[in-house]
Amino acid sequence: MDLASIVGFIACLVLVIFGIVGGDDGFAAIGFFMSGSSALITFGGALMATMMSVSISDFVAGLKSFTLIFKPVKVNVPEMITKIIELSNVARKEGLLSLEEAAGNLEDDFMKKGIMLIVDGTDPELVRGILETELNSIEDRHKGKIGFWETCASMGPAWGMIGTLVGLIIMLQHMSDPSTLGPAMAVALITTFYGSMLANWVCTPTANKLKTNNAIEVQAKEIMIEGLLSIQAGENPRVIEEKLKSFLAPKDRVSGNDANGGGEA
Repeated sequence: MDLASIVGFIACLVLVIFGIVGGDDGFAAIGFFMSGSSALITFGGALMATMMSVSISDFVAGLKSFTLIFKPVKVNVPEMITKIIELSNVARKEGLLSLEEAAGNLEDDFMKKGIMLIVDGTDPELVRGILETELNSIEDRHKGKIGFWETCASMGPAWGMIGTLVGLIIMLQHMSDPSTLGPAMAVALITTFYGSMLANWVCTPTANKLKTNNAIEVQAKEIMIEGLLSIQAGENPRVIEEKLKSFLAPKDRVSGNDANGGGEA
């Protein structure tokens, strides 16, 4: 589980509740923020407007993608670079055809596909084209889910304002009784509160986390492409290692040669 997402999600709700109950009314104040009609207008309106923006299948996929923010990205770039260096050593000693056996032990389908293209003697430019096309397709799917949450984030406050306007119109219809104005105004403003919570507690953080996860996965696959093409070109494993380590932050640049006994000169 992604600890940052879990802690952040729960802490936001706890802080809001603490702010509500911290006044003179205590926990009774929570009831002031409960309104079925306001929730129906804000949450229902925002979700239905978002549905209008996409297909039904994309809408369902977008909702399901919320769970992805609680799952850590299964990418360990330093280990992946180490694996690529191991493959380059195998290819340098035994030839590119020997990589076919090594590919059977790989868990990553993207890397396995690249290895098999190399083993089949595919032209390097064609290998790059095929892998980059698949990478672009992956990124497009990710952007679709990110766009879903960004759309929902923009709809939340908008429908909250619509709910507030509805409440104000109803309130103004009952101006003859001044004692009802305060409670009616409070109910009208609840929809704005709901819209802000939907956007800033759920939708925007979800979109941002999916962007972060997408960037991590895209970088990992870009490293794979460069590493596999370098193996195909017959580059020295030490050169490949230095090339791939340039993708990493300095603190993450663990020497693959130290782990593997170094590549051949």
